[in-house]
Amino acid sequence: MQTHQYDVVIVGAGGAGMRAALEASGEVRTAVISKLYPTRSHTGAAQGGMCAALANVEEDNWEWHTFDTVKGGDYLVDQDAAEIMAKEAIDAVLDLERMGLPFNRTPEGKIDQRRFGGHTRNHGEAAVRRSCYAADRTGHMILQTLYQNCVKQDVEFFNEFYVLDLIVDHDLSAGHVPDGEEVNATGVVAYDLATGEIHIFQAKAIIFATGGAGKIYKTTSNAHTLTGDGMALALRRGFPLEDMEFFQFHPTGLAGLGILLSEAARGEGGILRNGDGERFMERYAPTIKDLAPRDIVARSMANEVREGRGAGPNKDYVLLDLTHLEPAHIDAKLPDITEFARTYLGIEPYTEPVPVYPTAHYAMGGIPTNVDAEVLRNNTDVVRGLYAAGEVACVSVHGSNRLGTNSLLDINVFGKRAGRTAAAYAKTATFRDLPEDAADSVIATLDEMRGRPNGERVSDIRRELQETMDANAQVFRTEDSLRTCLADIRTLQDRYKNVSVQDKGRLFNTDLLEALELGFLLDIAEVVVIGALNRKESRGGHFREDFPDRDDEKFMLHTMAYRRPLDDSATVESVDGTEGVFSEQSVFDTYKVMLGGKSVVQTRYEPMERKY
Repeated sequence: MQTHQYDVVIVGAGGAGMRAALEASGEVRTAVISKLYPTRSHTGAAQGGMCAALANVEEDNWEWHTFDTVKGGDYLVDQDAAEIMAKEAIDAVLDLERMGLPFNRTPEGKIDQRRFGGHTRNHGEAAVRRSCYAADRTGHMILQTLYQNCVKQDVEFFNEFYVLDLIVDHDLSAGHVPDGEEVNATGVVAYDLATGEIHIFQAKAIIFATGGAGKIYKTTSNAHTLTGDGMALALRRGFPLEDMEFFQFHPTGLAGLGILLSEAARGEGGILRNGDGERFMERYAPTIKDLAPRDIVARSMANEVREGRGAGPNKDYVLLDLTHLEPAHIDAKLPDITEFARTYLGIEPYTEPVPVYPTAHYAMGGIPTNVDAEVLRNNTDVVRGLYAAGEVACVSVHGSNRLGTNSLLDINVFGKRAGRTAAAYAKTATFRDLPEDAADSVIATLDEMRGRPNGERVSDIRRELQETMDANAQVFRTEDSLRTCLADIRTLQDRYKNVSVQDKGRLFNTDLLEALELGFLLDIAEVVVIGALNRKESRGGHFREDFPDRDDEKFMLHTMAYRRPLDDSATVESVDGTEGVFSEQSVFDTYKVMLGGKSVVQTRYEPMERKY
């Protein structure tokens, strides 16, 4: 076992992690730990663009961007955070341009901008060109640009290292910490894929930038590696997860596969049609039609299929029509996504509409943070030395539904803030002693899984989890479907205790690591479903058919989910001082999941009916 010591340790080398590394490494000694080679991180799959009110093509301003973000998130957005993101968006884009990112250009040489769903001028008057883009490879270009600049700045990378535990001086999952007593993060435990060796990284400050958890679903645009690692590690240490019931289903995944076709296709003029050839979004969002926010478009598509107007032999998808666009325009603006249609479906987008259906895409919830990326251990108190940014975090700029292109913006604005805040803290902090048994539980788990001669197969449990999530907790949900899903998850958690791996070796044992990732997926799926059960309303990405209306009186609150011991009598925080705003508790094995609430920050925009 090896021990390393750095001022700042960043877990995850996607856009948020590397943007934080650029900010921190200029000030303090910084390391980035990634379970992938950095340029293979999932940021590279983001296609459409990164929004900012540059007004290079049309009149725009940051206040309109803020309003669209708040309205798009169905008013569950913390408006102070949304204002910061919209204001700092302009510098975030210009930072990337100065680093060398090759944005598309206008004839005048300015950064070009295109339309994207939910982005409007003058508070909804009409769609606006706000998305800065590099063809349909914007995330890929951001990832490459950030990595090149990290190399230039001598950032230290530990690639193909899996972080399996977070070291803190008070484990909240073991019980209540007295009021006023600090909780400090002191390090992480990681597994080196190449050697099978355990490494401990001691740090003054730790930044989680581990991405999302889309692999809880079967039909997803997410890579195989997006297994909710950072979220689950925080949950296991007793820290809350915020708003996990809100999962975004991107409208245009390739039918049957989930592979993403960017909203850029509709931004460039693509039209959604049902099996009758009707442009059906005119009925659901008459003002901006196909460029409505993603949750509305996804539900509209699913509804067309449910009501028998789908396309194909089984009428189980709709069609994305690009055939009216010039081939030269398609090739210039949408080269990758049209190639996906050719490669995976054998469809020629020049002449044929492309079959599409909603795919699990983005977790709006995550580890709660304040606007400086400091992780919260309850509604107000921070965990000293622990930060989070990107999809793993919930500063709540996305509320209950994220607008397209706000994700690439989020990772740059709050990745930068995380790096800056962590470096400033590390300059004045000291290294805290690590417990002698810091890695013991990880080593014991690995040895137990490797040593079990036979048992449950990882692939079987993962498949059954994804199938029940797709069937019961996807675009439409009900009390019955969610309770079925939760019962399935509990059964799978019980079976997971006996999981075994075929590969008993130590070198490049991906079989073993997939078993550990499955544990993370089960943890996250449970919290998603419990949160969805308790939110008896429909809002953004969470649609309850048995409660189809938004209920601002009862549910204009963030959900805060905690894991606690069964015998812990401590209550969770609520908004009005009473115990259990969301009162249902779920018990499994040796812990309980408790749900509390946190107020939504409102500054200038009062909730109103959401129309487009």
